[in-house]
Amino acid sequence: MILTEVSGVALGALPVQGLKDHLRLGTGFADGAMQDGLVESYLRAALAAIEGRTGKAILQRRFKLVLDQWRSAEEQALPVAPVVAIVSVTLVAVDGSSTVVQPSAYRLAADFQRPKLAAVGYLLPDVPTDGRVEIVFDAGFGAVWAEVPADLQQAVMLLAGQYYEQRNDFTGAVAGLPQPVQALIERWRTVRVLGGGAA
Repeated sequence: MILTEVSGVALGALPVQGLKDHLRLGTGFADGAMQDGLVESYLRAALAAIEGRTGKAILQRRFKLVLDQWRSAEEQALPVAPVVAIVSVTLVAVDGSSTVVQPSAYRLAADFQRPKLAAVGYLLPDVPTDGRVEIVFDAGFGAVWAEVPADLQQAVMLLAGQYYEQRNDFTGAVAGLPQPVQALIERWRTVRVLGGGAA
């Protein structure tokens, strides 16, 4: 399984000014935007850390999942939530030739924890021998920051703020997320049962 981002988070979707306000950085100065790049980098790092811990795409963007076989012939779990749309499903043969699967052959089983690509009818189409299937989908809570749940917004701000405040402190580092951030994201974490067999 290979998961890649087809499109990243646009700068305009990031709450750069919101984090600057959170950090109480000065405003009204001629060089007021001087730290915007630094603030952006810590926002992106905090987003990545929280998304990695929760399995959720906080801001909406496009992903591509490449598989050499289905996990189940009836449905395929998608590794990121919430999925808002399946863009395409393409079967790729070993010689590189491709066939786009008609949307009428599958549907999105939307779920905040384990969204799935599900067969319409009985089974998903066969993956070519030694080939692959490519699933392109859009996932995320929203395209703009205001559409992100409030607890995830606060978790990102707290973590990005900590990254900023401790950017020159290389002593006493503790592994893992700070307790307040963990508490905020707890309800969004995916709980794995049955050894992941049903996921």
